[in-house]
Amino acid sequence: MAAEVRSVGLPVRLHGSIRKRSRLGLLWLLLAIGAIPMLLPFYWMITTAFKPAEEILRLPVTWWPANPTLKHWIDAFRVANFGRYFLNSVFVSVSITAGNLLTSAMAGYLFAKFKFPGRDALFIFVLSGIMIPFYVPLIPLYGLMVRFNWDNTYWAVIIPSLYSPLGIFLMRQFIHSIPNDLVDAARVDGANEFAIFFRVILPMCTPALAALGIFALTLNWNDFLWPFIALDTPSLWTLPVGLARLRGRFGTDYGLVMAAATITVLPLLLFFFSAQKRFIEGITLTGMKG
Repeated sequence: MAAEVRSVGLPVRLHGSIRKRSRLGLLWLLLAIGAIPMLLPFYWMITTAFKPAEEILRLPVTWWPANPTLKHWIDAFRVANFGRYFLNSVFVSVSITAGNLLTSAMAGYLFAKFKFPGRDALFIFVLSGIMIPFYVPLIPLYGLMVRFNWDNTYWAVIIPSLYSPLGIFLMRQFIHSIPNDLVDAARVDGANEFAIFFRVILPMCTPALAALGIFALTLNWNDFLWPFIALDTPSLWTLPVGLARLRGRFGTDYGLVMAAATITVLPLLLFFFSAQKRFIEGITLTGMKG
């Protein structure tokens, strides 16, 4: 009897496994089909960067360079000065991201672990900054930078971006889930608030800091409007500003534009794929307790 049961159960399990693999294969097929229209522009951008000028506008179009060339890549660094723009973007983006992580973590610690009159109202006021478009304070902000003599300097780009309402919200949610007993134990041991923050709270916030860091770095690496307004000197331009300036008045070198666009996008993609595990972990843990 037992042998008959085992003989009947085996085909059932095998059939269930085949159905599960079929559904999984169908899911992968649908995802691959959906990814094609999203990946096609990136493929076209990269291949066009290797095409000679006469081949880019040729009809019918060529999906692979017939005569690959590195001329556009060389011109991007020698003529368009994209090496300098790349370093400027790295400096500005890293500086703003580091500042965002510090200020958001400190404000999140304040709102999560301290009780003071008006705390909730102040937190709602901070969150209201998420709903205000950047275009609203644009003109007053530029006037403030001129008054401080910060226009056409890195200070004008970095200082206004050090405050992030979204970052404060994320860090507050994560730090709120840290047990109060750890903070109380550190206070009993005689640690001051800065020591508690840097030695107890901050090391436990690595997942949330990683997620916020990816958000901030992506946003500031791609930021165009404010650096375009605040920076006039070409040697101070970031990658998005330099890329926009490549459009000519009477014509555009599309191969150069595509090479420059690839230089702009590729580092960000590599950074995201290398840190996506931390990003998902940080977003998941941030929403566990409010």
